[in-house]
Amino acid sequence: MSALNKIVKRSSSKPSETDLLVAQCLYDLETSSKDLAKELRPLQFTSAREVEVGSGKKAIVVFVPQPLLKAFHKVQARLTRELEKKFAERHVIFIAQRRILPKPSRHSRVTQKRPRSRTLTAVHDSILEDIVFPTVIVGKRTRQTTDGKKTIKVFLDNKDANTVDYKLGSFTAIYHKLTGKNVSFEFPVTAGEGL
Repeated sequence: MSALNKIVKRSSSKPSETDLLVAQCLYDLETSSKDLAKELRPLQFTSAREVEVGSGKKAIVVFVPQPLLKAFHKVQARLTRELEKKFAERHVIFIAQRRILPKPSRHSRVTQKRPRSRTLTAVHDSILEDIVFPTVIVGKRTRQTTDGKKTIKVFLDNKDANTVDYKLGSFTAIYHKLTGKNVSFEFPVTAGEGL
C-alpha cells in the first residue's frame, strides 16, 4: 500500500504536488502511529489546495469525500495537530467535497426535485461549519452596509476561544476564497466579560 492510495480522483487527472505531500504525510502517520492507524486506514481525500491567507502565510485545505467526513471528524483534532507540525507555518483545514446543483428550470430534463442539501445556501453553510470544526457556531448575523456590501458575522463558542483564536484570519480567507463571501469570526461577549 502506498501514499497514492490516499488520493481519490474522479477523473484521470494526475495529483498535484500538494496532493502528494498530504497523501505522504497521512500515510506516514498511519504507518508510524499505532493508535491512529486503525482510524486512518480507511480515510482518503479528493484533493488538497494551498490557499494564500494574507501577509505571506498559507493554509492547506484538504477536500474529503462527503461520506468520509464523519470518519475524519473522529480524528480531526489530532490529525490537524500532526499535519500542522509537518507543514510548518501553515494551518490545515478539512472540508467535505460538495456539489451545488442548479435550479431546475422549465426547460430542464430533470424530473426530480433538487435536494435541499445541494442548494447554494446549504452548501455554503456546510462549508462554514466544516472550516470551524470542532468549534460550534452559536450565532450568525448578516450585515449590509449602505453601499450594498454584505458581511456575515459568525459567533463561535467561547469555550474554544484559546484553541482557534490564532486561526480566525485563515478561516476568513479560506471561506472568501471558496465562496466569494465576506465573513468575520468573533466570540460573543458574555455579560460579565464586557465590564
